[in-house]
Amino acid sequence: MDRTFIQNPQEQLVSVITDNVNLEGNLVIPHGAIGIVLFAHGSGSSRYSPRNRHVAEVLQQAGLATLLLDLLTLEEEEIDLRTRHLRFDIGLLASRLVGATDWLLQNPDTQQLKIGYFGASTGAGAALVAAAKRGEVVKAIVSRGGRPDLGGSALPEVKAPTLLIVGGDDLPVIAINEDAMAQLHSIKRLEIVPGATHLFAEPGKLAAVAHLAREWFTHYLK
Repeated sequence: MDRTFIQNPQEQLVSVITDNVNLEGNLVIPHGAIGIVLFAHGSGSSRYSPRNRHVAEVLQQAGLATLLLDLLTLEEEEIDLRTRHLRFDIGLLASRLVGATDWLLQNPDTQQLKIGYFGASTGAGAALVAAAKRGEVVKAIVSRGGRPDLGGSALPEVKAPTLLIVGGDDLPVIAINEDAMAQLHSIKRLEIVPGATHLFAEPGKLAAVAHLAREWFTHYLK
């Protein structure tokens, strides 16, 4: 878990209490923010993920607030026989995303902002389930290299416009996202980034993801 990053002077450490646990997050609210994006990380990642932090910084520059939240506690993140299944417990992760969404609606600094979700890998499945549960407040979703199939029966219930971004060389995940597209009844788009693998580690590919996410969120969170 990478915890090395450059501190943004606008960044606040926040605690979100939900499901009887205390979840830590990093909140940035640019002046005149037009909306806020809640990040749901993939398994084995965290709010310190350099990939998600890069996307968050691009969104912040576009006037969007961001909340990068760890959906598991430090104790739960310890990989052993007791806790490793939690990384793939979509119901649990979605429940905590719902709790974090409610926290945003109650926080005086964020309660007026329209809410979007950015989900990566397994986090995309959790984001779609949570969006189905909070359809009246979640206004946009972006998935990066996601597993929307993990949203299961919740997919047809999603109301928010949904952008699925997949690497052009990530063939198994392209097929998974194409199947999910057929089950989504909301506004939807599948964007395939040529030459990118699952983590978009190739030069310029993560920047392409950030650009697509920025355009989607600024359009639907205005």
